[in-house]
Amino acid sequence: MKRTRSQTKESISVSKSESLTASSSKLPFRAKKIPRLPSSSNNNKNKETLIPEDSTPPPLPTPKPLTSTGEMELALHHLRAADVTLAACIDAFPTPHFHTHRSPFFSLVKSIISQQLSNKASQSIEDRFVALCGGPHSVGPDSVLALSAQQLRGVGISGPKATYLHDLASKYRDGLLSDSSILEMDDETLYKKLTMVKGIGPWSVHMFMIFTLHRPDVLPVGDLVVRRGVERLYGLKPLPQPSQMEKLCEKWKPYRSVGSWYMYRLVEAKGILPLPPPTSLL
Repeated sequence: MKRTRSQTKESISVSKSESLTASSSKLPFRAKKIPRLPSSSNNNKNKETLIPEDSTPPPLPTPKPLTSTGEMELALHHLRAADVTLAACIDAFPTPHFHTHRSPFFSLVKSIISQQLSNKASQSIEDRFVALCGGPHSVGPDSVLALSAQQLRGVGISGPKATYLHDLASKYRDGLLSDSSILEMDDETLYKKLTMVKGIGPWSVHMFMIFTLHRPDVLPVGDLVVRRGVERLYGLKPLPQPSQMEKLCEKWKPYRSVGSWYMYRLVEAKGILPLPPPTSLL
């Protein structure tokens, strides 16, 4: 099919315009890529997920010992208000008093020596052990490590207990434990550290925390006497299991050590509360 002259002119003009447009679209410089800015929500998200590498949770505060001024009064006031049943024990028995004249190390040594022994037998062995060390003030990690297992057996300390004493002294020597650090540790950290020592279990740690360090909120759930006291206090049958003790004594927090102390007194009294002393009318 032949093209007309007018059609030929139109095609030529179109091709010229296309070439002009193509040539004009070419820039004389190289285009730069503009970076895409992150949205504010992404910025906030990134800020929230950034965690310093050296961040550590702050240590828990060390609770005030029960021997601190006014602490026992606060404990008794709280327990009376929180547990009406326990309040009868508090009114019937004398106010608890906690005293210790031994260093933490010496107290831990004593707890190892006395395991599964009567008070009389334990005291006899402890006296011979102290004399072997050179006196009460000489009982320390170095003096214990200087004694052989045979020497310790010679004063009545069994082979396993000799191993326990050496392990305790070694942890002091290596810096894993010290009297000062024990006094500064919170309850949870102290429990973990002490149960790492051979021969020291949960019950020993609980007794140490209550009667040596006078920590206010310790519940010895495995102590048979405390469990028996809770049974008699609340009229329970059968004897509460250790797993039940936490719930039963929840209301005593943060003074469960004091509540436990009254359970010892209640069992000693065979569950019969003594009559409270008469109140003077003067």
